[in-house]
Amino acid sequence: MMIIQIVSIGIVASLLVLLIKEQKPTYALFIIIFTSIIIFFIVMDYVSTVFGLIQLISSRANINDTYLHTILQIIGISYIAEFGAHITRDAGLESVAAKIELAGKLFIIVLAVPIISAVIETIIGFLPQ
Repeated sequence: MMIIQIVSIGIVASLLVLLIKEQKPTYALFIIIFTSIIIFFIVMDYVSTVFGLIQLISSRANINDTYLHTILQIIGISYIAEFGAHITRDAGLESVAAKIELAGKLFIIVLAVPIISAVIETIIGFLPQ
């Protein structure tokens, strides 16, 4: 199972960071970033498989591709922003992490506007004139 490998990588990296952090904090940060990137790329293989399956199901259900792509972009932005914020928090930069999260939320709002507009137009279409 891949989760055992990911957890093992995380535990080894955590032990290395604990050992190195006192003498070389810069190296500890590099270990954290490197480990995070490795785990991110391992997980991305599985995420791309899930996204492909979602696209297949949506095409069979005749869902507009624009809405599906927008929703997938929103999900991607939320995970990437959270990932970046956690890495910057590990570096001790709480204020930068907060800015990354804010930027992610703003991008999500911008992408969600067309979907919200379509939902409002659909609701208005159901209302009697």
